[in-house]
Parts: sequence; C-alpha cells; structure tokens
Amino acid sequence: MNLTFRALILWLGCPVLSFAQFTSLEDVLLRVEKNYQSIQKKEINIQASKERLKLQKTYYLPEVSVMAQQSFGTINAQNGPMYNMGGSGIASTSMPLAEQNWNAAFGSLYLANINWSVYTFGKLKTKENIEIADTELQKADLKQEIFQQQVKAAAAYFNLLVSQRLENVQLENHKRSEVIYSIAQVRANSGLIPEVDASLAKAEMSSAQTAVLNANDHVLEYNKKLSDLLAENFTDYQLDHYFSKNTPTLLQENLSLDNHPTTLFIAQKINKSKQQETYLNKTGLPSLSLFGTFQGRGSGFGWNYVQDNSAYSSSYLKGIGIDRMNYIVGLNLSWNLTDFYRNTSKVNEQKLVTKALDFDYQQLQQELYNQQNLSEQKYKNAVTKIAESKIQLQAATDAFHQQKALYENGLTTIVDFTQALYLLNRAEINYEIAQNNSWQAIVLIAASKGDISMITKAITH
Repeated sequence: MNLTFRALILWLGCPVLSFAQFTSLEDVLLRVEKNYQSIQKKEINIQASKERLKLQKTYYLPEVSVMAQQSFGTINAQNGPMYNMGGSGIASTSMPLAEQNWNAAFGSLYLANINWSVYTFGKLKTKENIEIADTELQKADLKQEIFQQQVKAAAAYFNLLVSQRLENVQLENHKRSEVIYSIAQVRANSGLIPEVDASLAKAEMSSAQTAVLNANDHVLEYNKKLSDLLAENFTDYQLDHYFSKNTPTLLQENLSLDNHPTTLFIAQKINKSKQQETYLNKTGLPSLSLFGTFQGRGSGFGWNYVQDNSAYSSSYLKGIGIDRMNYIVGLNLSWNLTDFYRNTSKVNEQKLVTKALDFDYQQLQQELYNQQNLSEQKYKNAVTKIAESKIQLQAATDAFHQQKALYENGLTTIVDFTQALYLLNRAEINYEIAQNNSWQAIVLIAASKGDISMITKAITH
C-alpha cells in the first residue's frame, strides 16, 4: 500500500473519527454508577430490605381473624377416647344416641378472634433491629459496589487511553518506516546501495504494520471492557488525552480506614451479627399475649334432639342463623423452657460468627494500610520514570534524526538507521506507559483510601 493511498484512507476516515464519542473520566465515573447492572441489583436489594422492615413492624399489631362456616351433616356421637393424628377429624356435638341414624341438618359457626402479643420481652424489638441492620448492610453493600465499579472503570479508562496512545505511537512508527523504505528504494534503484537494503526496509515497514494491528487489538479489547462496565453497546470511545500529557497532582489527605466503603460494609455485617445475637438471647424468654374470641353458632338440631330424634330441621335457613353466642377474653403467658436451653448453642454459634467477622475486619484494615503504602511508592516511582523516559525520548529522537540525515547522505548503513528507528519507537512506548502509570498509581491510591474523588482532584486543569 503506497503512501498516497494510505493518506486518502486517513482523510476519508477523518469525518468518522470526528464523530467518535468523546468521554471524560468524570462522565465515566457517573455513568458506571447509574448503569452497571450489579449496582442496579443492589439498589433493588435495598428496596426489598425496606419492605422486610415494614413487614416486621406489622407484628406489633394484634392478629385479628374472622371466620364464617356453614356445613351440613349428622351429629352421631359416642362415648370413648379419640386421637386424631396427621389428618382431619369430625367434631359432632351431641350426647351419644342408642343407635346410629342418618338425620342431618345445617349448622353454622361465626367467629371473631383477636390475639395480641402485648409484651414479648424484647423479641419483636430485637427482630426489628435485625431488619434495620440488614437495611444498613444493603446500603453499605451498594456504596461498596459503586466504589469498586468506579475504581474498575477508572482503571479501564486509563488502560484504554494508553492502548490508544500506543496505537498512535505505532502509526507514527509505521510512517517513519515508510520514509525509510522510500529513501532506501530510491537509492537502491539508483544503484547507490544494495537491493537488499530496500528489502530490509520493506520488512521493517511490514513489522511496523503488524505492530499497528497488534496495538489495535488491545484498543478493541479495552473498548469492550469499558463498554461492559458502562452497560453500553460496543463503542469507539474518544478519551481525554490530557492524562497523556500531564502528570497528576497528588493531594495528601488523611482519610481514616474506618470510612473505607469495604470497611464500612464489613462493619455493618458485624453489627447485624451482633443484633442477631441479641435476638437469639431474647427468643428463650416468655411471651405475654392478650386474646379475645366472640363466637356465634347456629344449628338445625333442636335442644331436645337427644330425647326426641325428630326435633331437627333440614332447612338451610334454620341452620345458618345464630342461636347461641359465647365470648372469652384473657391473658396468656407462654414459656418454652426447652427453647431456653436450646438457644444457648445458637447464641454461641452467632458469637463465633461475629468473632470471625472481626478477624475479617482486622485483616482488611491491615491489607488497606499496606496497599496505601504500596500505591504511594508506586506513584513516586511512576513520576520518576516519567522524568527518565523524557530523557530517553529526547535522546532517541535526536539519534533518529541524526541517522536519517546520515543515511540520506550515504554515511551510514540501513542497519544503523533501523536500529535508531527501533530505539525511538521503544522510547515513545516507554514514555506513554510511564505517563499512564502515574495515573494508574492515583487509581490505586484512591482504591486503598476509599475516596474515588482523589482521581479527579489530581487533575489540575
């Protein structure tokens, strides 16, 4: 492919590139918070937790039930014991008769019942506290998820940016290799240099083209990664190249590890576990409840049916009316002493769970502290590498221009010229990587300190 044809393709591609989606880092951090599926899922979990809390609060209300029953059947009874196990039985209210008969009539039962746990020795309150703790746990989990995804999105942003910059480096390297090939070809055609020099230059140009394609593969991969994090279709993102030309400004902030989103999440898990301990301690205590029942019954059998078996009516209307009414009110104190004994093991188990979570908390604190020190050292090294890479880049650029001038005048070999091209390409790559690593170090610092805004605060423009 000659230089003119490649220039034509680049010119035709310019309108397309100009419409590429420009995406700032701040925009990425905002969009990942709104769009990422796992964040949306955890927002739904918070809503579900709030509904469970609302449900738990309803247990403070009395239980009110009403019933209306109408039936048709016989009322033969017999003296003797009966035990109903695992199935339904028949309750026929009558004195035993001398013999079986099949007289049947309608009967009815109307019932209103109230059962109110007026005092549970803290069981309802501690159960409510568990649901409150669970809601706070879900909120902490959401904040942790948002923070983690924003860190991943920032890292993906800088990975995509450096891959785009390296692709540009390889494109520039390819252009230089084309210049070398053009010079070598002209000189070989003139008989000034061996034809093999032109072949070597052509091979170098082909190698540079392969490097461009390899770099583009990485661009595509990181484009896909960023699209996944933003929950968007695959897009050609145009990023802010400010980060490739400027070094971050690290603001020293004293942030407590206790306020790190992941630390807060584990702290809420510990809090919920402690609330469960309290609840389990309460479940072995008694419950005091107030109950009341009002009952109305009707029957097609007369009051003297035992003496006169004809004293009944099969009329539906006769059986569904209310002939007798009863009520009962009272207090009920119940205490399952066996549960009081059993709960000891449950409480001990929950205490061990809490203790295990405490170890997780301590381990996380240690890891975050070490991560802070590591990331700060990485930042210092990255800034130093930028300075060193600038020196290498300047030296390589000077050497390339020198070798180019010498080769054009026949004062050096194609090998020396391509070696200078290789050194310049490597210096450019090292500079782009060093520049990007300084921002990646800021991402690591923000991740260890639990403050995503440290990345945007490092921007000075």
